[in-house]
Amino acid sequence: MFGRPPRTLGWYFRSMDIIELQAVSKKYPIYEHPGDRLRELLTLNRRSYHQEHWAVRDLTLGIRRGETFCVVGENGSGKSTLLQLIGGILTPSSGQVLVHGRITALLELGSGFNPEYTGRENVHLNGAILGFAAGEVDRKLAQILEFAEIGEFIDQPVRTYSSGMLVRLAFAVAVHLDPDILIVDEALSVGDIYFRQRCMRKIHEMRNRGVTIVYVTHDVADVKALGHRTLWLDRGRAAALGDSAEVVQKYLTALIAKDAQRLRKGQQLASGPAADYREPAQIVTTIAAAARRHGDGRGEVLGISVMDDRERPIDAARSPVRLLVRVSVRAKEAIRLPIVGLLIRTEEGVDFTGANTASEGVEMPPLEAGQAATVDFHIRLPEVAAGCYTFAPAICDGTLLDFTICDLAEDAAALRVLPGDAPVRGTMRIPCAGVYAAVTRA
Repeated sequence: MFGRPPRTLGWYFRSMDIIELQAVSKKYPIYEHPGDRLRELLTLNRRSYHQEHWAVRDLTLGIRRGETFCVVGENGSGKSTLLQLIGGILTPSSGQVLVHGRITALLELGSGFNPEYTGRENVHLNGAILGFAAGEVDRKLAQILEFAEIGEFIDQPVRTYSSGMLVRLAFAVAVHLDPDILIVDEALSVGDIYFRQRCMRKIHEMRNRGVTIVYVTHDVADVKALGHRTLWLDRGRAAALGDSAEVVQKYLTALIAKDAQRLRKGQQLASGPAADYREPAQIVTTIAAAARRHGDGRGEVLGISVMDDRERPIDAARSPVRLLVRVSVRAKEAIRLPIVGLLIRTEEGVDFTGANTASEGVEMPPLEAGQAATVDFHIRLPEVAAGCYTFAPAICDGTLLDFTICDLAEDAAALRVLPGDAPVRGTMRIPCAGVYAAVTRA
């Protein structure tokens, strides 16, 4: 829906970080029994009855003025604590947080609202906290109410609101009070699809106006489409920080590996009939020079070729179209259970579809060090939106439930899908089995 943020020289060289975290840590005491806190107080804290939980540990980073900074991580990794530290709701146990601008925040559902106040009173309360005079808030109230779409409930206590109504009002207030910095936690997941789309359009509009956005979400498609940079938090520490597409790839790879390890303990992969692996005669060695690689290095992608159904290399086509995508790989060390696959991504970097030998029931023989293999993927690409689609081939070792990436080459090849006779709305057109219309006379 939206393109990746533009990369210009001026974007990289902002005059000042608008948010600075200098060796920031936040810890909480964890007591095993309710009475342990009292015992500790009675000893005047000379004896400890608690364990320390570090929600954020030794985090140093700067967020540039005007950038969209995304944060990903599993539940309990410290994302919400980080946002509360930036927003000034929490104070760090050590280190320093510096913020150079006015912040509005959409954190836990209902945070910042007095449940006994009406929606209208809470709007004025939030405005006063941010330093707005009552008249200024009144001038913005019509825009807030129009965006929130909660009607007459604006004059009811917010404790009577549903979670959806609460997030509507909270988001409307946050984005219409002219922030320099907008902080958004995962509260948007509560809203319906219609409102969430409106919120995302508003976030893009604010980003284009130069508002700094700090955005926490589990939706990696939003991260790739929105984020200039992304931080991956793991148990309170920075596991990765940098380009959004690269950080998301590392994060997803780690999640897949963790899930495979969990499934390995409780499940056995059911054996079933598999097709014989047949290696095409031709090995391809063409691969984009800008391809970015990930993996443990025990294997490598030698090349990829995107062809039509007559095995002629192509770089552009109109959909729907039949494609032959040939991927050649080589083992640098012995690979006992090789899987060869590929991902197809949109020009925004969002995973569109994929295929691999294991999911298609093709059992490949083990590869010894130095052996090469080639796999042909015959793909029927449906009618998709015009644009540039990239291919990321990979070789892995293991099963669908338990595998290790040996080599994954991002942006290894590209196919430009040309516009058709009629524009495709969204990502792809799903054919209808039939369309029937009846006209009733007045």
